[in-house]
Amino acid sequence: MHIVEVVAALIWERGKYLICQRPAHKARGLLWEFVGGKVEPSETKQQALVRECMEELGIAVTVGEVFSEVTHAYPDITVHLTFFRCTIAAGTPALLEHADMKWVSPAEIRDYPFCPADEDILKKIIESA
Repeated sequence: MHIVEVVAALIWERGKYLICQRPAHKARGLLWEFVGGKVEPSETKQQALVRECMEELGIAVTVGEVFSEVTHAYPDITVHLTFFRCTIAAGTPALLEHADMKWVSPAEIRDYPFCPADEDILKKIIESA
C-alpha cells in the first residue's frame, strides 16, 4: 500500500484557526481543511508546507512544532498527515485555489464539515482550547 505524505498548517491568529474549503472539482470537494498538500520527493515536510501556503494562499509562513500526526485511508488514497503549528510571516491570505476560507475559534470548528482525515485533529484542537 502506497502512503502519500501530506502536510497541513494550523495557522492560529487572535484566538482563531484559518480553515479553507476545498474546490468543488477536487476530491472531497467543498469539505473544509487546513491549508497544505503533498510533500514532493525533493523537499522536507516544512519546505512543502511553506510552498503550499504560498501556492494556495499567497502567504509566507513560519513553521513551528508538530501538533499531531494521523494516517487515514480514503477509498482512493491513503495519507499520512502531519499538522504543524504555523504563523503568517508575510502576506494576507487570498483565495488562490480554495472555494472559501474562514477564521474560526475552536468552539466553532464543529460547525464546518471537514475531510474525514481531519477528525482526530479536530478533537485535539477542541480539547486543547
